[in-house]
Amino acid sequence: MHPHLAAAATAATPIAFVTSADWEGSAKSFGDDALRFAKASGFEGKAGTLAILPCLGGSIDAVLFGADPAGDPMVAGQLPGLLPDGTYRFASKLKNEALSTLAFLLGAYRFTAYKTKPALRHLALVPGPSVDAVDVARVASAVAQGRDIINTPANDYGPAEIEDTIRRLAARFHASVCSIVGDDLLVHNYPMVHAVGRASARAPRLVDMTWGDPAHPKVTLVGKGVAFDTGGLNIKPDAAMLLMKKDMGGAATAIAAAEMIMAAKRKVRLRLIVPAVENSISGSSFRPGDILPSRKGITVEIGNTDAEGRLILGDALALADEESPDLMLDFATLTGAARVALGPDLPPFYTESDELAAAIAMSGDNVADPVWRMPLWKPYDAMLSSKIADVNHVSSGAFAGSITAALFLKRFVEKTTHYAHFDVFGWVPATKPGRPEGGEPQVARLVDRLVAERYGA
Repeated sequence: MHPHLAAAATAATPIAFVTSADWEGSAKSFGDDALRFAKASGFEGKAGTLAILPCLGGSIDAVLFGADPAGDPMVAGQLPGLLPDGTYRFASKLKNEALSTLAFLLGAYRFTAYKTKPALRHLALVPGPSVDAVDVARVASAVAQGRDIINTPANDYGPAEIEDTIRRLAARFHASVCSIVGDDLLVHNYPMVHAVGRASARAPRLVDMTWGDPAHPKVTLVGKGVAFDTGGLNIKPDAAMLLMKKDMGGAATAIAAAEMIMAAKRKVRLRLIVPAVENSISGSSFRPGDILPSRKGITVEIGNTDAEGRLILGDALALADEESPDLMLDFATLTGAARVALGPDLPPFYTESDELAAAIAMSGDNVADPVWRMPLWKPYDAMLSSKIADVNHVSSGAFAGSITAALFLKRFVEKTTHYAHFDVFGWVPATKPGRPEGGEPQVARLVDRLVAERYGA
């Protein structure tokens, strides 16, 4: 049982979702005194406001919550930040009660690992009879794991710790996992992963996990695992480095999605590939102007060492593509250009398949994990031209940075027809319903739904 879910038989305080137009009728359903108290307290049913209705014994009789139950499906995620400790239940008919229940659990998340005296909440929700509590808990637990990965500072979470997380996940679900570490990356032909990570005292690695029946459709998830990004020799300014512990947000998304898929026992052969590095600075740092070989055989001119994520993904995607999976998705905190275009809440994605694009968009809408399709605009390929190598890994101009990054990655995918790249932010700058400020494995819930709808629940 999830710590913020209570058993169905538990006594619980009802929460009525109300609007400014109907709140008085809802309050009156709990008695005339309840209506008078709500009016006296100044409650008007405005969105995001709460009225706690007491009973004569001093306990809470009911709660009025200003929110349209047919509106934002994640609005219930506001409640954990507003309610006192206690056990509650939804008393209103909701458009999607399972999603509202999940939103409540996601909104109750707190990252307290470094608090010496964390504030403990005794807050629980009794799920409605139509809600599959086990399934909601499955998703909420995986999201919390992804958030913990991103929120943990880099001094305690480097490439080895990323590998440890994947190994623990593999042990839980009886998956197989292997890793290639340090100079062995050169032996096994992952030269770009090695080049990006070799300057750090913490060895780079490529972690490869497989799970499920080999006869089932192959689904491969690839996540950018940059534990911390200094920018390398093209060093970031201090303000830009403050949030770089989140630069493994793509790996966190892939890990969270993999956990959801395995916990649901989806009928797929799942593969999780994470190149895990720290982009540090030392005498062995790779340099602007270097020419790197790649697993694909493409030679890459380095235009900027702060664009390291696409390099390690290039090798990882080439590996994944070698077995022609039925579906391949990659996730990366790749470009600031994506944030400029769509902001922090709406990750862009890129695919050449119209069918896959439609399925991705629908899955995101169904679980309130939104994305927006962007074009793989082939004329921009010319921006990646190099006079001395097969390709430069960054654009020659200031425009279309997210698109050119996606075009660079597409060069490493040849055999896989159904492939999509997600340029995620991995962070919530200001608390929103169901999404506390901090790390967020964006699109993980979308991927879980996509796999369920594509290959059966």
